Amino acid sequence: MQILNNSVACVALGLLAALAQAQEPQEQDKDAKFQATYVWQDKQPLSAAYSGPHSLSTDHETSYSFTATAALGARPWRGGKLYFDPEVAQGRPLSQLTGLGGFTNGEISRVSGTTLTLYGARLFVRQTWGLGGERQSRESDANQLAGSVDRRRVVLTAGKLSVLDLFDDNAYSHDPREQFLNWSLMTHGAWDYAADARGYSWGLALEYFHDDWALRGGRFMMPKESNGLALNPRIFESFGDQIEIEHAHRLGGRPGKIRLLYYRNKADMGGYRDALADAEAGGAVPDITATRKPRVKYGFGVNLEQSLTDTVGLFARASWNNGEAETFAFTEIDRSVSAGVSIGGARWRRPSDTLGVALVRNGLSSAHRDYLAAGGLGFFLGDGALRYRPEDIIESYYSLGAARYAWFSADFQRIFNPGYNADRGPATVVAARLHCEF
Repeated sequence: MQILNNSVACVALGLLAALAQAQEPQEQDKDAKFQATYVWQDKQPLSAAYSGPHSLSTDHETSYSFTATAALGARPWRGGKLYFDPEVAQGRPLSQLTGLGGFTNGEISRVSGTTLTLYGARLFVRQTWGLGGERQSRESDANQLAGSVDRRRVVLTAGKLSVLDLFDDNAYSHDPREQFLNWSLMTHGAWDYAADARGYSWGLALEYFHDDWALRGGRFMMPKESNGLALNPRIFESFGDQIEIEHAHRLGGRPGKIRLLYYRNKADMGGYRDALADAEAGGAVPDITATRKPRVKYGFGVNLEQSLTDTVGLFARASWNNGEAETFAFTEIDRSVSAGVSIGGARWRRPSDTLGVALVRNGLSSAHRDYLAAGGLGFFLGDGALRYRPEDIIESYYSLGAARYAWFSADFQRIFNPGYNADRGPATVVAARLHCEF
């Protein structure tokens, strides 16, 4: 019934969007885009030698998420754009969102419960200063007005948005509403990027584009508490900084891009080694929450995308963080490598279809491992013990262009050593996804 209701909503919004955009201007002064995404997941029972408070359940489970977003944009002055995205979300996660490093649904972070909730996802202004060079056309898209820009330009973005709107883009693996669902495939797994529990934050970013090069940096608010919804407004005391350099290239005549990211977070975070030391002195189980104080977490990421043909593209990521401070804004991954392929359906006469296959290996720092092995609980992990192995994930999806504005996807994930524990799993999760956009 939920899938039927969401399908009807997709069709209705599509008709409205078609009427509104029948005479879309070349240089837009205002625009409205809409999206709705429903994800249903089924996890099969799994074996485990033991379980803890934050383990992936061994029982059969089902999960769902639903989000709907309106992306509203306007051009109030020359070079300036203003965007506002109201969003609604509801859903139920697998195992209360515990027991994995790479969670199986990138949309579930928007969800705060089974009651449909309305909130402001984005509210930001963007100012562009042209510096010359060739003109580039920009098609109308969510949070992007149609028009043209200089290839050499400076862009300032300030307000509330997702850090992932600006950093670590990838043509083949970035958006769980259309591409891979797993958290460690939508961005760098080891990037504890600044965000509230829904994935958004307030801040600003400055970008400089020069032909095939781009340099961007930004500062955003961290949550007040680990993976909390409330953000800390003291952005000079608690913050997430990131800087990224990007280069577009051609390999064998085919386009590609490489991006290098560095990030540095500062917040009142707990330390794994401090928690272990306190536990040893007191003869108790280590507690990360009892050791919170101002700490710094930093890390790196490399991101590659490469077109092989008009319909086939490859991608790869590798990321690392120092792994001494607790996970504070994203998920419990300290090292991650991933790679995959995306194949368009034109070769089998289905130009709106996409097939994707990816492999992921996630890992933990030695301090993080020791903390969990001693019975400590992280925000997402805690089996009571740990026989450490990297968490390996296989994901494959097929996205079927069901209509002009709608895509239906079937998704399969196999997770070995869930929660980095060789005494548990593997876990198998299948999913169905309906995505509409207009």
